[in-house]
Amino acid sequence: MVIAASPVIVALDYAEMAPALELASALDPSACRLKVGKELFTAAGPLLIERLQGLGFEVFLDLKFHDIPNTVAGALRSAAAMGVWMVNVHVSGGRRMLEASVEAFANVATPPMLIGVTVLTSMDAQDFAELAYKGSLGDQVLRLANLAKDCGLQGVVCSAKEATVLRQELGSTFALVTPGIRPAGAKADDQRRILTPAEAMEAGASYLVVGRPITRAADPAAALEAINSSL
Repeated sequence: MVIAASPVIVALDYAEMAPALELASALDPSACRLKVGKELFTAAGPLLIERLQGLGFEVFLDLKFHDIPNTVAGALRSAAAMGVWMVNVHVSGGRRMLEASVEAFANVATPPMLIGVTVLTSMDAQDFAELAYKGSLGDQVLRLANLAKDCGLQGVVCSAKEATVLRQELGSTFALVTPGIRPAGAKADDQRRILTPAEAMEAGASYLVVGRPITRAADPAAALEAINSSL
């Protein structure tokens, strides 16, 4: 596999394997990494991961595990056996689940990067208020990010709009993976808390998850190049 020089992670938000592989074949593995989420992985399974790795890509397996500690640990060991580059869990699963997640990689020679999901970037303040959490959405993100770091995770998924505060609080080496990235002029789609790629990097993001602005572009490789150039 090629180690990408870019912070861009392209989200393969497809329902089946064929278009995902077609898109991947049009991109350069030195210019991005690829993210496989629930819909695509449920349809295509580990074979897709193997095919993407065969094209040279590092893969972020975005399944957001959230279950009892033993179940999550077993799922993470299976992910590590596939050789994925990054995998994630929901921080709201709690300390015991997070510590079991870290321990799952204790005997793995080259473990994936393990990150935690704080608050989904599709949520806004009104959505958050309906869940009756205490404090603000930003408070919850910071609380969960601190818990993730304390339990030994290597980073979190967060909105780029929260990256500045998290970077200040959690230090320079803690990874901040930011969905909701939209180039200037692009549609927000179902994301709410969004920034441009350059704004997100300036705010302290480590990795930028970009989907439809690349995958639905007339020329995906050119769209990716434009984003990388903007950085």
